[in-house]
This record gives sequence, C-alpha cells and structure tokens, in this order.
Amino acid sequence: MKVLVIGGSGFLGTELVRQATAAGWETAATYHSRPGSIPGAAWYRLDLRASRHIDEALATVAPDAVINVTSGGSNWAVTADCSIRVAMAATRRGCRLVHVSSDAVFSGSRVHYDESCLPDPVTPYGAAKAAAETAVRLLAPAAAVARTSLIIGNGGSVHERLVHALAAGTRDGVLFTDDIRCPVHVADLASALRELALSDRPGICHLAGADALSRHELGVLIARRDGLDATRLRAGRRADTRMPGALDVRLDSRATQRHLRTRLRGAWEFLHVRHDALPHDDADEDAKADTP
Repeated sequence: MKVLVIGGSGFLGTELVRQATAAGWETAATYHSRPGSIPGAAWYRLDLRASRHIDEALATVAPDAVINVTSGGSNWAVTADCSIRVAMAATRRGCRLVHVSSDAVFSGSRVHYDESCLPDPVTPYGAAKAAAETAVRLLAPAAAVARTSLIIGNGGSVHERLVHALAAGTRDGVLFTDDIRCPVHVADLASALRELALSDRPGICHLAGADALSRHELGVLIARRDGLDATRLRAGRRADTRMPGALDVRLDSRATQRHLRTRLRGAWEFLHVRHDALPHDDADEDAKADTP
C-alpha cells in the first residue's frame, strides 16, 4: 500500500504517518512549514494553494490512496478551495481519496446527527468544511468523506494543551458546560481512516467517539488523567457569550462503526475515568445529564 497523507505534519497527520509506516505502508506526507520527524516516511513541502504543486506531488509519489487531513480553519482558500484541488488531482490520477471533514458542518439544531444529515453550518469554518465535502462528493463520488469531532491524544491536542494552561494559570479562560461534542482519540481516528483508505466505501462516514461530553467535563477528565488540579478549570456557558457556533452537536457513528474493525472508544474509556469517578458539580449538571 502506498499512501500520501496531505497535512502529515499536523496532530492527526503525525499519527496517521506513524501508523502507516508501522504497518509497512510506503508512506509519503506533505507539510507547509516544517516536515515531521517520523522515520520511514518521505516528506514533501506542498503549497495547497497552487494546483500545479498538488499535481506534481501526486505524480512524484504515485499513491494508491490520498488521505487529506488538512484544515485552514475559517480560511476559505485553504479549507475549501484547497480540498477541492486535492479532490480534482486525486480523481485525475485514479487514487482512492479519503477526505476528513468536521462536525462543524452542523448547527446543533437537532443535536444528534447521523451520516444522512445534511450540513447546516453557522460559522465560517463550518461553511468552508461543508463546501469542501460537498465539492469532494461531486468531483470524486467514490471518495470517503469522514466527519469527526474533537480530537484528543496523549497530551498533544489543542484541547489538552488548553486544559494544562488553564490548570497552570498561564492562560485565563473558561471551559463551557453547554458546548457538547463526541471526542475521539487520535489513534482510533487514524486507524479508522487507514481502514477507509483500504476499502472502496464511498460517501459520508462519521468517526467520533461514543460519549457526548461538554468541553468542561472533558477538561476535568483530562486534568484527572494528567494529575492536574481540576478545580482550577473555571466553568462557563457559551450561550452567555457572543461567541458564534453550535452548542450541542453529537455525531452518531454507529452506522460507520458497523463497517470498521477499529473501535471508536468514548472519552470515558480512553481517558481511563469511570462515570462515577467525578464529584457532583452543579455547574456541569446539565451537560452530564445526557452523557451516555
């Protein structure tokens, strides 16, 4: 198997490259500013804004599969337009394409979202992601479009770093009790993406964890796992701020899970904390009430 990971130097991309090389795959990965350090992978600097560069990378690597894990946040040119260029290039070369999307494509109006739900984004980032996955499905109908949620690892994710900074007092802020997602472990997500790369399964897939947690509840679990003082994590409500975005978005991944060997664990399991391990917290009670 020869795979090209677009965005291989990022958090998810690094885990994908690590797993692919460990599995004996011939692995190439792209980066924008600095290559990754995983041995056994070939690294290529790539400016996704230039179609010629994408075509050159695919011509050089000649991959069987392309896994696109890049994201430019709310930057439309990167998140939407560049994903479209990757889809076009992969289609021209007949490569299997796995495109990673996000639960940000949903508004939260219906809370629970399975693979049949249509995007209704409420943020620029969500709109860019929705445009990308719609274009990918049109340009590369055989591609897999994998929506995911908050990605957690063993300390290196954005959310984990935020929790450490808040607990240490080096950053000020709150974790919302009404902002609910289904976190997934980066190792589970990378493994599932590799399965999709090996398969011919087309269309929308959901790759999120089994448990729905608020950002504050998730932060407390991370703090407990890492031996931090969880009482230093201030709770707040996103609804009381002017911060845009969906509140409660729960990806239902059960249909996709039935086709995978990789088990998408919930945060209660991969953070090694039992449901009854936390003290009662009135500020977080509403978020806990609906947690599986």
